[in-house]
Amino acid sequence: MTRPTPQSPWAWSIWRWPVALAVLTTIGLVAALFSDGGAGDLLAGACLAVPVGVGAWFGWVRR
Repeated sequence: MTRPTPQSPWAWSIWRWPVALAVLTTIGLVAALFSDGGAGDLLAGACLAVPVGVGAWFGWVRR
């Protein structure tokens, strides 16, 4: 068995969704920190709702 390299498709297929959720969470937290009503709050709520929804789906719904 060969060790996967960091550029291999195997590494990207494992880390693709955790990185996407981390980016969404970061955008949501920064938007919530610096926004003062309006579209910034909507952006923060939407970006932070996606990881919560994914966690709920894989934690409770898919049993």
